[in-house]
Amino acid sequence: MDALGTTSTLAHDRPLRLVVTDDLARNRLTVFFRGLLAIPHIVWLMLWGIAAYLAAIVNWFAALIAGRSPEGLHNFLAAYLRYATHVGAYINLLGDPFPSFSGASGYPVDVAIEPPAPQNRLVTFFRALLAIPALIVASVLANVLSLIAFLAWFVCLFAGRMPEGMRNLGTYCLRYSVETYAYAFFILTDRYPSFS
Repeated sequence: MDALGTTSTLAHDRPLRLVVTDDLARNRLTVFFRGLLAIPHIVWLMLWGIAAYLAAIVNWFAALIAGRSPEGLHNFLAAYLRYATHVGAYINLLGDPFPSFSGASGYPVDVAIEPPAPQNRLVTFFRALLAIPALIVASVLANVLSLIAFLAWFVCLFAGRMPEGMRNLGTYCLRYSVETYAYAFFILTDRYPSFS
């Protein structure tokens, strides 16, 4: 199921796809304590994030010189982005199970990232400037996602389920942010974040 709630995944011409297999059921107890349960993931995400942002700088230079990301750097950054997606989904109640700490595929709100592909050197050089509009939109959508998570906390706590419309809007916001980070910071794709 994709971020729009349909049974198919996004078009395969996209180098990055959010794959949603969540069943909408939520455990009331873990919903109530979600903030506390997420603390180990937040700490690990920050520690891994330091290494990921340093690797992203190296990856920018590598993509600028070679015209593509080295496979090892690409895989490391893709695992970090996948893990950040799992944690974001967990914290914002878009997914229910406790995520693993590895960034491996298989979480109910997951991101599929294609292997390294050729990158346009000119686009790579000006990536920070080109990404500004997408970063502004991602910031607005992050606020929308926070509002959805706040409201969903009450709904999930009392109903034991996440409403499908709220989950779909939340995963849309999360997907746009993931695409923006993959494009702007991690150079995992040279495809600009999309509203579709």
